Amino acid sequence: MTTPPARTAILHRMVMQDHVCPWGLKAKDLLRRQGYAVDDRWLTTREETDAFKAEHGVKTTPQTFIDGRRIGGYDDLRRFFGKKVRDPGATSYRPVIMLFAMTALMALAASQAVYGTPITIRAGEWFIAFSMCVLALLKLQDVERFSAMFLNYDLLAKRWVPYGSIYPYAEGLAGVLMVSGALTWLSVPIALVIGGIGAVSVFKAVYIDRRDIKCACVGGDSKVPLGFVSLTENVMMVAMALWMALGAGAMATM
Repeated sequence: MTTPPARTAILHRMVMQDHVCPWGLKAKDLLRRQGYAVDDRWLTTREETDAFKAEHGVKTTPQTFIDGRRIGGYDDLRRFFGKKVRDPGATSYRPVIMLFAMTALMALAASQAVYGTPITIRAGEWFIAFSMCVLALLKLQDVERFSAMFLNYDLLAKRWVPYGSIYPYAEGLAGVLMVSGALTWLSVPIALVIGGIGAVSVFKAVYIDRRDIKCACVGGDSKVPLGFVSLTENVMMVAMALWMALGAGAMATM
């Protein structure tokens, strides 16, 4: 049997000395994976790109044509092939799921390296401490944006605005100290205070006031809904602080 010839798609995309359009590369890859031969036509200057847009009445490139029909840009091409198109404004739990999965793996790996086995009590402690560090890092990328979102629901930040900017530094400091096991007298009170206030704030906003807002837990551009995940973050901090306080107390009595 002879293999039928591949269908051909014409792709117009920007390929310039100082810029190669990433969406053009994605469109080319998608077409090839769908079994199309690609007639790859480069737009090599801004003038050429502007002229192409004006000719076809479009605002963006790349643009794909199949059987003489303009399909459109990369998202339009995905729709044409029946594939999911990401909604940048949609709520999603993926960021926190991936974050906690990675910090859990980090904790297991650290336990394996130190104790020769991934399953230890210390791995559980490290999981919470690593999570606090990574969550703080995400907030610290843009403290101003985080604090603006945080002010929507945190009870202390509403009364004392600077707390919104202090919070990620405090969370990061407590996390680092808990990883090291040092200065428990400092890390425990910090985690108890910020975790306790956070838990009460989230519970009130979500379960009492029934507000539908985004959580600032993974930074100021979060699409994660405020709710169970946010409450879990704060409860974990409180639980870790109490655990370390009990451990320190037990050591002191020995």
